[in-house]
Amino acid sequence: MTETRDHGGGLDAAIARYGGTRAEWLDLSTGINPVPYPIPDLPADAWTALPDRTAAGSLIAAARKLWNVPGKADVLPTHGASAAIARIPSFATAGTVAIPGPTYNEHAAAFRSFGWRVSDTVDQTSDATVVVHPNNPDGRWWNESDLNAPLTVIDESFCDIAPRRSLIHLAENPGTLVLKSFGKFWGLAGLRLGFVIGDPDHVARLRDGLGPWSVSGPALSIGAKALDDTEWAANARDRLNADAARLDSMMMAKGADLLGGTPLFRLYNVDGAAQWQDHLAKSFVLTRVFPYSRTWLRLGLPAPDRWSQLEAAL
Repeated sequence: MTETRDHGGGLDAAIARYGGTRAEWLDLSTGINPVPYPIPDLPADAWTALPDRTAAGSLIAAARKLWNVPGKADVLPTHGASAAIARIPSFATAGTVAIPGPTYNEHAAAFRSFGWRVSDTVDQTSDATVVVHPNNPDGRWWNESDLNAPLTVIDESFCDIAPRRSLIHLAENPGTLVLKSFGKFWGLAGLRLGFVIGDPDHVARLRDGLGPWSVSGPALSIGAKALDDTEWAANARDRLNADAARLDSMMMAKGADLLGGTPLFRLYNVDGAAQWQDHLAKSFVLTRVFPYSRTWLRLGLPAPDRWSQLEAAL
């Protein structure tokens, strides 16, 4: 039987239970920028032709420049970071992988599917280590000294909110892979674009496994333009930081305690997370709770014109 993993989203199920339409719901269950990068005009062949090497090369060049990718590291665009997460455990003989949690649960599920034993403690004897940097859901940042396993995966899906804290320089180390997600910070999760950066041998295996044309023409075109737009990124960081502080103020005024998070999502301790989630859902506000905690409640940020809905729901 396929394991069912807990994720944000699930708006269809919320509508079925509480009513309303998609337009009426405020989905704060994910950590996606609510003000997405504006989709530029695309050349017709982005839709009609198979993606070519020139388009992929432009995206890779933009990624190298933006993230200061070390020269020895390879860069592979993928159809979302999840495509890489599912295959990386096949790169080494199954052993023990350290995945300190709680964290994004797809990593552990992928390693278990390849026969690995998963530990939640970083151990110098581990055959592999996976960290989410910053961590989801508590926003924890990791130190370089924690990451020296033969296979090391650094998931930086949310790191574009604080690029100076990136561990991208480790991507030139043998056995190390850094993952990037385009959809979170740039707010275009439906585009399904991610990156694997690191050990050329591992990246080559992933490239062969994913096959040709794993990233669509529109994703290549939009991604290249967005990664080059550093002014948009700087403005987005300023807005996200201000909005995160605004959300903290609103939630703490209602009795929630801030536990952590990032400018894209906030984690609170509340007296009965399921009750809070149910109360907010009755006003068509979807939030995130976790099966391992009765008191943790995570909220993403509202779009600029939807703050009043959250305030009324609270």
